[in-house]
Parts: sequence; structure tokens; C-alpha cells
Amino acid sequence: MGWPPPTVDELRARLGSTLFRRVAGPSGEENRARIHGTPGPRWFGADSPIRAVHGDASMFAGGLAALLVQSLHPLAMAAVSAHSGFRGDPWGRLQRTSTFLAVTTFGTAEDARHAVERVRAVHERVRGRTPDGRAYHAADPHLLGWVHVAEVDCFLRAHRRYGAHPLDPAGYDGYVADAARIAEELGVERPPRSVDELAERMDAYRAELRSTPACRETARYASMRSASSSTLRGGRSTPSSSAIRAASAT
Repeated sequence: MGWPPPTVDELRARLGSTLFRRVAGPSGEENRARIHGTPGPRWFGADSPIRAVHGDASMFAGGLAALLVQSLHPLAMAAVSAHSGFRGDPWGRLQRTSTFLAVTTFGTAEDARHAVERVRAVHERVRGRTPDGRAYHAADPHLLGWVHVAEVDCFLRAHRRYGAHPLDPAGYDGYVADAARIAEELGVERPPRSVDELAERMDAYRAELRSTPACRETARYASMRSASSSTLRGGRSTPSSSAIRAASAT
């Protein structure tokens, strides 16, 4: 390290840039400019709650937590593990998810519709059976519902705790309602539209969740990849560390 050492603001900027490249991929800057710069109507206005949440750096923690919590559903995890390329290219999957969220939140309505159509086409092709013989289909509205509520719950919790400008209760209800718009486009039936409804829906899935070898593999991978950032957390518990403990439980 050179002298004088970098300031906290400089370190924060470097880390932010590194995280962005890792999550958004090598074309992240180009994609961001295109998504935000293309003229046309959007699904969400500039002051919408979903833009406040999805545009905040807390999404890095929320995204990792979402991956771990989603993996607790055996059928959803089987689809991800067998078909999404997660085993061979987990960061690539994260980058594709990041791009989808950016396009549907900040992009034009036309680009958002095209992004949804591509995802739905992929989901329609993803079918198989778990090691214990249960059939799964990625387009199943029930599985889509789990992926959605787990994701939104983690994003909301991360923003509430770490966001630069946390929302008030009405704002977070608005976020859940905004996210429901995207969920319906993807095929989720009756997505929750308030924080209370989100909590009820999460609880309704609880009996279906369990630790599996694929789930524990995901937790171990995420734990190793996130260990290098532990010094930034100052030892405090985060959504991702809590999810790792839950997913690793036997």
C-alpha cells in the first residue's frame, strides 16, 4: 500500500467498483448506460420505491441472502442446480439476475417485456426430477412464488438495515407492490402486495423448506466467497451470514 494510505472514501469507491464489476459482469458499465439511457416509457417512475431499493448498494447483501434462502426449497434448488449453470458459473448466473433486475426496474417498458419473455421461455424448458424422484418445472407458479417472495424479503430486509435512505413502512409496502408487477409478468399468481402479506406468504412456505446437499453446497460456496468481506462488516451479523447459518443447519 502506498503512502499516504487511501482514505475511507477512496477505499469505499474502490470496493464499490469491484463489487459492481463482479455482480454486473464485464459489460456492466455498457449495460447500465444502455438501460438508463434508452428513451421510452418505464414500468416504474423515478420516485418509485422499487427504484430506491434496487438502486441501493444494500442489494449486494440482499442478493447473496436471497440466493441462500431460495436454496432452502428442494424443488427450486434442483432446478437452479441442474439447469441454470450455477455449479459451473455461479457468478454468471448472478450477473444475469442482476441484469434482469436492472432492466425491469430501470429500463424501458419494451426492454422489460423482452427480458421477461426470455426468462419465461427458459423457465418453460426447465423440467426434471429431484434425487428422491419428485418432478419439478421452473414455470410452476408455486415455485416461482417462492423464488419471488424469498428474493423480495431479502432485498427489503437488507435495504431496511443497510440502505443509505431507508423507507418508511408505507414505502416498503410500496416496494412489495412494485415488485408484484414484475412477479405477475413472470407468472407468479397473486403475489403479495404489502409487507404483512409478504411475511404471511414466506411463512406459508416454511413447511416445504429443508437443508439438502445442494443447499449446503450453495452455502459453503457463498460463505467462502463472502469471507474476504468480513472485515468490512465489523463482526456484525448480516442477512447473508444469518442465511448461511440457516442453510447450513442439518
